[in-house]
Amino acid sequence: MDLQLKGKTALITGGSKGIGLEIALTLAAEGCNIGLCARHKNEVEAAAAKVAEKGVKVVGEVVDITDDKSLEAWFAKCADQLGGIDIFVANASAGGADVSENGWRQNFETDVLATWRAVNGLLPYLEKSSAPSIVMISSTAALEKFAGAVPFGAMKAAMLNYAGNLAHDLAPKGIRVNSVSPGPVFIEGGAWDQIKAAMPEVYESVLAAIPIGRMGTAADVATQVALLASPLSGYTTGANIVMDGCYTQRLNY
Repeated sequence: MDLQLKGKTALITGGSKGIGLEIALTLAAEGCNIGLCARHKNEVEAAAAKVAEKGVKVVGEVVDITDDKSLEAWFAKCADQLGGIDIFVANASAGGADVSENGWRQNFETDVLATWRAVNGLLPYLEKSSAPSIVMISSTAALEKFAGAVPFGAMKAAMLNYAGNLAHDLAPKGIRVNSVSPGPVFIEGGAWDQIKAAMPEVYESVLAAIPIGRMGTAADVATQVALLASPLSGYTTGANIVMDGCYTQRLNY
């Protein structure tokens, strides 16, 4: 299926590894030019080189997404070198295992405030696009009790509320806003890989609680993001797609 993404430009925060990199690769395979950012230069350069192998234009930058000027410079460079901006994927996260006040502040700054800041900075570019789309990566941790009273779930819940309201605000401008809430996703070297090694009983108990019999993959998430970002999903806005193999117990209406 042609997702009608060829020639579009997508920006992805936290795009150097894991889900973010897979989103970049998936969109690039559909013909999207890619702007990706992360914190570490070597990882950004490696990711940009890998995405460029898809035959698209790439801008990879080290960006502090909590800093206005750093974000704005990245946006301007991407728009200039890639020919505008059509899609924004808010993927970066502070993780949220630190339950100190500093940990809560870090999650708020990275997951919520930086997303708000990025949207505000990108609106002038998105308003010029023929098929503008914003996709925010949340989590099923926002929807049900999981891992205790930690900042990750709380801030991902805030992101969902923001995304839903933003969708209504931007719909008259033709800018679509959707979110994706993955359940447990296994990535080599990622959180669940580390849990499997350090706390195998926790890993096995969670795996056993997923009715479909496996954890998700980065490719699962990236495919869903590509579908939502696609002009073929032009009537879909304000949606939160839960993809968790029925791990959560809530019924989605």
